[in-house]
Amino acid sequence: MELSRALPAALSAGAHRPAGRIRTLAWRWAGPSLAAREQQRPRHGAGSGSAAPLWPARGAAAMDSRRLRWETLAALRASGKGQLKYWRREEDLLEGCISPLELSSYAGLALDRMVDQSAQETKPARSSVPAESTSLTNQSPSPEITSAGHSSPPSSAETSETKGDGDLSPREMDQEISAAVKPSKLTQVEGCIRMYEEIHRLKAQQRLRKWQEQQEKMVRAAYDLASEQLKRFDELRELKQHQEFQDLKEVLEKSLKEAQGQQEKLKEEHRHRAKVLNLKLREAEQQRQRQEELERLRKEEGQERLRRLYSIQEEVLQLNQQIDPNYRHKDLPRIDLSAYSNRGNQICGLVSGLIRTTSEREFPSPADVASTERALQEMRGLISSMQQEIAAALEEKRRREEEEEREKQKSLLKKEQMKAQAPAPAQQAGGKQQKEGLQVKADESTMQWYQQLQDAAEQCVASFSGLSNCEGNNEVKKIKADLQKAATIPVSQISRISGSKLREIFDKIDNLLSGRSVQSGGRAVSVTQHPQALEFVFYKLAEKFVRQGEEEVASHHDAAFPIAVVASGIWEIHPRVGDLFLAHLHKKCPYSVPFYPALKEGTSMEEYQRMLGYQVKDSMVEEQDNFLKRMSGMIRLYAALIQLRWPYGDQQGTHPHGLSYGWRWLAQMVNMEPLADVTATLLFDFLEVCGNALMRQYRVQFWKIMLLLQEEYVPRIEAITSSGQMGSLIRLKQFVQKCVQEKKICLPTGALQPAFWKS
Repeated sequence: MELSRALPAALSAGAHRPAGRIRTLAWRWAGPSLAAREQQRPRHGAGSGSAAPLWPARGAAAMDSRRLRWETLAALRASGKGQLKYWRREEDLLEGCISPLELSSYAGLALDRMVDQSAQETKPARSSVPAESTSLTNQSPSPEITSAGHSSPPSSAETSETKGDGDLSPREMDQEISAAVKPSKLTQVEGCIRMYEEIHRLKAQQRLRKWQEQQEKMVRAAYDLASEQLKRFDELRELKQHQEFQDLKEVLEKSLKEAQGQQEKLKEEHRHRAKVLNLKLREAEQQRQRQEELERLRKEEGQERLRRLYSIQEEVLQLNQQIDPNYRHKDLPRIDLSAYSNRGNQICGLVSGLIRTTSEREFPSPADVASTERALQEMRGLISSMQQEIAAALEEKRRREEEEEREKQKSLLKKEQMKAQAPAPAQQAGGKQQKEGLQVKADESTMQWYQQLQDAAEQCVASFSGLSNCEGNNEVKKIKADLQKAATIPVSQISRISGSKLREIFDKIDNLLSGRSVQSGGRAVSVTQHPQALEFVFYKLAEKFVRQGEEEVASHHDAAFPIAVVASGIWEIHPRVGDLFLAHLHKKCPYSVPFYPALKEGTSMEEYQRMLGYQVKDSMVEEQDNFLKRMSGMIRLYAALIQLRWPYGDQQGTHPHGLSYGWRWLAQMVNMEPLADVTATLLFDFLEVCGNALMRQYRVQFWKIMLLLQEEYVPRIEAITSSGQMGSLIRLKQFVQKCVQEKKICLPTGALQPAFWKS
């Protein structure tokens, strides 16, 4: 135990002490037996002459030496040092120090050699101990401990390391020990063993130091790694804390946004409810205003109908007064007109009864107004029939007087009378034979047709009376102005332009009449803006077509064809426009019926001139040339209209007012007494525009009419024409003569050709 405690101290101290100290320790470790034997060895004095033998005789000495050596080895093995147990680490760095000390295989070899050398020393070849010692020292090889895993001969590296520690190599230490102590071979061997043990311990100490350095490095590395891991752990913990903070922040922000969104949603719902409530309030207010407006309109319409009833009653009473003077006509005492008077009184009573019935209610109904209007129309028809009967009776009386006067003429006049009483050309409408005297008025069927058209026009005017009388309502007044512009401006734009442009104008008018919205003056206009707008547009459009005839066509004859083709197409789609067109045309140009208004009793001259078609302003009648120019324009437009059809319409159906009406007009004109200047002008304009179409349609019958004009009707016009009115007669006479001679009538100037629609 003492040895085990002293060994590490000695090893650690030996690393810093000189070799002499190591040698002293080696001798001390040899044990007391070795020291005693050394003291028992014979010593030769310095002054002896011969050296005493160091070793006994060969046989005894050898046996004694072997015994002592094996005893030494056994003692070493049984000593506390030999029985030391060392703790083993996983690393086998201290294996040599921990395992029990054992002699190497070289120890036996060394002992054998030493025995051999001791035997040789008995020989008397040597004379002194120093020399023998020297030889033994020189001959003894340096033992090498090569035990596997325990000790090995020191390499150059280990020698250098040992030198680094103790400044002496093992060989130098051996030599010093051998030089200092040379008692015997046994001591030398044991010293070598001790030396190698010391070297082995020094190496173990060096390895231990290296292992400690490595462990320190490993500890430092582990510490650094642990520090880095701790830093990473701290960083990860901070990162997790930061992430948790961010997540919590995001959750808070999300909840805040959701709360804000919910708040905005509530605000939006509140605004929506407020908006809905405002809309409902506004709608309720608008509904109330509409109800008030409807009530106001109902009252206005009721008042208008009431005024209409009163005006109709007044007109019926005035017409009834015209019957009473004619109850017994002074020139026709034999004619009984009491039936007309009785029916007139019945109509007056009917109208008065309707007014009394409606006065019990607040306002009259439209049915009441319609009944009174029918009564008015019946009264007008009654007056017209009475006047026609009176006129027919007067005409019959005049004829009888003329016949009586002709009978009193001379024989020369009788021949002329026989010629005048020859059968007249057959009327194309009725096929009756004409006598010498021609009609002074139109046929009864023609006059009924004329009156129906005028009544339809008056009803149309009455239907939009609320729109016409809108002086106090600016909104209705604005609607009326927009509708009138939308209806009249496209008609004013019709001229000798390409077919595509003409089609755009037609589509715009058609869209307006069909209820679709059109642009006029930068605003959208539709007949749905007012319940009376459609009738108003019908009336104004028809009036504009007729006005274009008396203004545009009167100045530019070729403009009749594009205006007529558009009017024909609109008439075909919207028949209401055609009826109103004829009503306006007949009112402004009664000769287009044909109809020659007669002067009635009680009618002023200005009113009669207006009935004839003259324009009267401030009691001033327009000049004859201007009058004829306007009549010519309207007849030309009418003559173009009856022969043209809209090319893009339905060509399968019949023309709404075709050539048959033109043929009837021409036949009735030649069967009526002519008027100076007017008849010749109208016949020339009509035949120049429509003659070619009539010729292709009626052929032989048309040429019969042309012969009648040339032989009989033109001379009759010439008989009543004064010298200052011969211009129109000459044009008609030359035109008829040329057509009869050439047996053809050329196309009129400005007629629409197929190329016009392709452009």
